[in-house]
Amino acid sequence: MASVFPEGFESLEPFVDWAVPTEKARYAKRISSTMDELDAFYDVAFPLLKSGTARLEKISMEDISEPDKRLLWLFCSLVTVAFSVEAWRQPRVPDSGASSIDAIVEPAV
Repeated sequence: MASVFPEGFESLEPFVDWAVPTEKARYAKRISSTMDELDAFYDVAFPLLKSGTARLEKISMEDISEPDKRLLWLFCSLVTVAFSVEAWRQPRVPDSGASSIDAIVEPAV
């Protein structure tokens, strides 16, 4: 069986459902998650961000493997949940009501 994530990032496998390719889908996952789920994901992923970023910076997007692509998407999700965990302590932006922002263009990865 092929690895879900690159070697050294096996601890992220329980969170593979956070490897979401679009900003809109990452936002939807964040607001549909509980704070316990966001905290669990953040607590495992955040300590790996520096080494994951160093790894991904060495990889050409033309040659990116599926495990590395999932790692990239997972770290994009980490960015999406960081404020919820670090500042707001809730999945939604405080006092934002039903407002939302949609990305018009997504990076092609």
